[in-house]
Amino acid sequence: MKIEYRNFYSSNLNQNMPFKIYGYAGKPMLVFPSSGGSFHEYEDFDMIDAIWTYIENGEITVYTVSSIDNESWLNHDLHPHDKAVIHNNYDRYIIDEMLPLIKYHSNWQGGIISSGCSMGAYHAVNFYFHHPDAIDTCIALSGIYDARFFTGGYMDQEVYLNSPVDYLKELQDEWYLNHYRKNDLIICAGQGRWEEDTLRDTRLLDTILAEKGIPSWFDYWGYDADHDWPWWRKQMPYFLELLKEKNIL
Repeated sequence: MKIEYRNFYSSNLNQNMPFKIYGYAGKPMLVFPSSGGSFHEYEDFDMIDAIWTYIENGEITVYTVSSIDNESWLNHDLHPHDKAVIHNNYDRYIIDEMLPLIKYHSNWQGGIISSGCSMGAYHAVNFYFHHPDAIDTCIALSGIYDARFFTGGYMDQEVYLNSPVDYLKELQDEWYLNHYRKNDLIICAGQGRWEEDTLRDTRLLDTILAEKGIPSWFDYWGYDADHDWPWWRKQMPYFLELLKEKNIL
C-alpha cells in the first residue's frame, strides 16, 4: 500500500498540520479522528487495515487529518462561543487549504467523501452539510450531532451554525437542499454500550431529514454493537462495499 506522510503550516490555524495519505487512485476520502485525535489514529486503530482492499484496488485514496478539538469544542477553559469561533477556523483550514491540496494530489475534480467515528462523525456530517458542493458523500459512524453536547447546553448563533440538528431543522435554502437530495449520506449507530447519546442524535437527525424529503441512509445496528473501534472496523468496509455497488466508488 502506498502511504505518504505530509504536513504544512496552516495560515488559518497558525500552526503546522500533519496528515497522511493512503492509496494512489480513486475517490478521495477525508477522515476526521475521534475526540481530540490525531492524523495517525485511523491507522493506529486498524481502520486502514479494515478497508485496505478498497485502497489497494484504487477505489479510494484516504486522507487522514488531525483535529483541533482540544483547542475548540473540548477546551474547558473557553467560553462556548469562542469554541465555535475556533472551530470555524478549522473549517477554513479544511476547505481553503486541505481540500485544494487533496484535489491537486489526487487529480480529482469531483466531490469527495467525508468520514469519521464518534466525534469524527460529527465533523464528517457538519462539513458535509456545510459544503455539499465539495463533499458529496458522507459515512458517519456513532456521532453526536447536537453541538450543545460540547457547550454544556449553551447556544448562540455561532454554536447554532455548527449544530446539525438545529440548523437543518430550519433550513429553507434550496441550493443546500437540492445538493443534499442528490448526494449520498450514510449515518450509522449501534444500540450497544456507550451509544445512548449517539442514538438520540441519530434518530433526531433521521426525523429531520425525512421531514425535508432528503434521501439518507440511517442504519441502526444491533444491541451488541458498541461505541468502539471493533464495530467501526466492521461497519466501514460494509458501507464502502455498498457505495461500490452503487458505482459511487
